[in-house]
Amino acid sequence: MKRSEINACIREFRAALDKICFRLPPFCDIPAEKWKTLGHEYDEIRDRMLGWDITDFGSGDFRRTGLQLVTIRNGKLGDPDSKTYAEKIMLVRKDQVTPLHFHWSKMEDIINRGGADLAVQVWLSDENEGLSDRDVPVTMDGITKTVPAGTILHLKPGESITMQRYLYHTFWGDGGDAVVGEVSMVNDDAKDNRFLEKLPRFAEIEEDEPAEYLLCNEYPKAD
Repeated sequence: MKRSEINACIREFRAALDKICFRLPPFCDIPAEKWKTLGHEYDEIRDRMLGWDITDFGSGDFRRTGLQLVTIRNGKLGDPDSKTYAEKIMLVRKDQVTPLHFHWSKMEDIINRGGADLAVQVWLSDENEGLSDRDVPVTMDGITKTVPAGTILHLKPGESITMQRYLYHTFWGDGGDAVVGEVSMVNDDAKDNRFLEKLPRFAEIEEDEPAEYLLCNEYPKAD
């Protein structure tokens, strides 16, 4: 992805959040250049990868395959003194697909916070971590049902689905852009994403203009 595209995405993301009166934490407003001067008091933001996260999953075509997120809070796997939970807010664009994946450790609720419907397609994993043809038990807003493998579910604003471990899922905005929340156990993007096809989690960036804000995997360490 080009840095200019990332800068534009962040501006669009902010505008979408403003429409639903969703306010971001102050660290999302720290300019890119200022991070060089910030000390160890900001280490939780650095270590837990809080903040902006714009990725095309290596596709080279962000508008078709990609995702815009802000990690608002997060713990750290293996740290008994850290938070045991995480929260994200996402902008899922019309027909923009997040690739098929599951998590080994994390359980999460995906919540449509506003905008268009969110389309979510689900499969169980088989014993080799491929797609199973078994029926899929899903829980949506406290109601459990079973659907055929590959079913596409449609979440209207306010509705949610629970993603159990080893539940393959992919999603996209259905007919428009959706603002989507995630409430989960601790998130570890380095170790806990099992994509059906091997994909990079973070984008490779072409620096065609200066960064307005750093992404969550770009913070410099404190001196």
